[in-house]
This record gives sequence, structure tokens and C-alpha cells, in this order.
Amino acid sequence: MTLTTTVTRALDELGLEYKLHLHPGPVYSLEQAAHERGLSPEQIVRSLVFRLEEGLYLLVLMPGPAQVSWAKLRHHLGRSRITTASADEVRTVTGFEPGAVSPFGLASPLRILADCCLRELEVISLGAGQRGAGIVIKREDLERTLTVEWVDLREEGCSGEISATGEL
Repeated sequence: MTLTTTVTRALDELGLEYKLHLHPGPVYSLEQAAHERGLSPEQIVRSLVFRLEEGLYLLVLMPGPAQVSWAKLRHHLGRSRITTASADEVRTVTGFEPGAVSPFGLASPLRILADCCLRELEVISLGAGQRGAGIVIKREDLERTLTVEWVDLREEGCSGEISATGEL
């Protein structure tokens, strides 16, 4: 039996090639998720939801181990106050549980910012809409099918040593 989620249905509707990975058990770390998916930690993309003001949210895509620079994010958005969305807000705004968020199949349209270091990768993995699962997709397909703003959002710059392992 094949798992179908809001994300896989959205990808199928777009005609995109992807691989759905189901983890055999609980995932306790980014490194474990990457290893089980045959990828490097940088290729695991975290989808983070931020609240700009009441009722206004955005999605930030970050390479696995990278931390968002609050100063860079505030500067790019021209705002002095930004907060991370609560778990309830994440569910309401995205339609996904925290830890399963994807930019594909969102419950409502969101502005999407992606760290520019992701452009160094050919293959990335995103949330599949269900905890314990991930999709592996070509980064160019994400770029081609979604409106994404590419921004330098990392605390530290790109390492230049990102290993782009993994296949579709």
C-alpha cells in the first residue's frame, strides 16, 4: 500500500517526479533522517512558519542544520517584530502537523522564503505532510513550480562543502 498525503497529491497534480520515504521507526535527529533517506543533513529542508502579525504568516525553507538569522529575516521583511508560529498556528495555517510541513499542498497560500544556500543542491528532501515521512525532490522542480524568494537567511554563510548525495 502506498501512502498518499496532501503533499503527494499536490506533487502528482503538478506532474513532478519525487520519491516518498517512509522511516521505519521514530526519527530522533536530523542526522538520522538524512542517513535513512540517503542524503546529507543539509539536504533535509526544514519548513519553518513565522508570524509577522495577527493573521499574517510566512514559510521559511532552511537547510537542515542551519539556523535562521533573526536580524537578516527582520531586515529582509522590513519588520522589527517577528515570532515563530505556535504549534496550533502551524496546523491552522499550513494544514500540517509541526515536523511534517511542506511548501506543497498548503492549506492556504503563504509567502515562501528560502535560504539561498539551498540553490547549491540538486536534490532536497521536504516534509511529506505526515510525521515519519519525507519527499525527495529536485530543487529545480521546487523553484520551477512555486513562487520562492531566495534570500541569505543563515546565521553563517554557505559552507561551500555541501555534499549533494541522493537520487530520485
